[in-house]
Amino acid sequence: MLFPAWKAPAVNARSPRRTAVRRTAIAVTAAASAFSLAACGVIDSGSDSSGSAEPKKGDDITVGLLLPEKKTKRFEQFDYPLFKKQVATLTNGKGKVVYANALGDKEKQNQQFDEMVAAKVDVVVVDSIDAKTIAPSIERAKQANIPVIAYDRLAEGPIDAYVSHDNELVGEVQGRSLVEALGDKASTSKIVMINGSLTDPNSGRFKTGAMNELQGKVQIAASYDTKDWEPEIAKANMEAAIKSVGLSNIAAVYSANDGMADAVIDALKEAGASKVPPVTGQDADLAAVQRIVSGEQFMTVYKSFILEANNAASIAVAKVQGRDIEFDALTRDKVDSPTEKKIPAMLVPVVALTKENIDDTVIQDGVYTVQDICTPKLAADCAEIGLK
Repeated sequence: MLFPAWKAPAVNARSPRRTAVRRTAIAVTAAASAFSLAACGVIDSGSDSSGSAEPKKGDDITVGLLLPEKKTKRFEQFDYPLFKKQVATLTNGKGKVVYANALGDKEKQNQQFDEMVAAKVDVVVVDSIDAKTIAPSIERAKQANIPVIAYDRLAEGPIDAYVSHDNELVGEVQGRSLVEALGDKASTSKIVMINGSLTDPNSGRFKTGAMNELQGKVQIAASYDTKDWEPEIAKANMEAAIKSVGLSNIAAVYSANDGMADAVIDALKEAGASKVPPVTGQDADLAAVQRIVSGEQFMTVYKSFILEANNAASIAVAKVQGRDIEFDALTRDKVDSPTEKKIPAMLVPVVALTKENIDDTVIQDGVYTVQDICTPKLAADCAEIGLK
């Protein structure tokens, strides 16, 4: 089965973007149906919407995958192996994935991209470090008739499709979680915002979404952008916030992802916090899930790695093979970048992960097992929330 069972996130029920999320869930279902039909021969995988008898390519294709860094553990642990497995599944084991990780260096990523174009891969899937810097390489790919799929982060330039999440909704889920955690005290509570990198277009959308929920409901005492999402910089910014706002005055911290949440929590504990205030995150890293179990981190945003990686691989293969029916079924959303309008997109749903729904999210989807999460140190905490 290409797409695992997935429950609609209850946390989105009051979101103003509820309709968009439902539409995305329908698109996922439609995508699964399209490929199921193709597998059964109902849709001819050797034809396209123009009626051509032959696809552009057969199963013997080469897919380039460019991921941005390794500090966000999901990329190496989940995205790459899942993507590679799905390409193999869709090409009867004949498709090849050429993989490169830029280790946070945008110039290195440009070089890796250009090398893939020079090697004449059939399609490039790129999670860009810097949306603007990568654009010239994308243009060169276009000139070489190599399709480019933007993955996780929207890139500038003539991309053919985009696979990610509703990133504004991610911020809304984070912001709403903080407001709900603060309860009746929200309006008088001071919070610190530790945002992502300015070169990542997703960061601005996370922040916009968070501000939709936080503005006018809490007091934003300090806000920082974090160069390259570096936890060390996030920690330094949090230390500065503690000095300027005062440790006892910080009621909660908006952290845009889990790596920075870890650094924020370290800074708070090192400053003498006897109890860590609510801290948000994103990516559902194993360490973050364990911090949620122990009570150190309030929540993270779980974005199904399986759905995102599988859909990206499916879109890339369909694009190369000229199977427009499947491609259109997978890209029912549209997004705009600063350089392109109405880019075909697949936006995967998101959910707030807290102590209450660990079993229904990352465990149900097979991302982690109870044994992965519940180390001997966390045995009592796991038992308290029913993880066994």
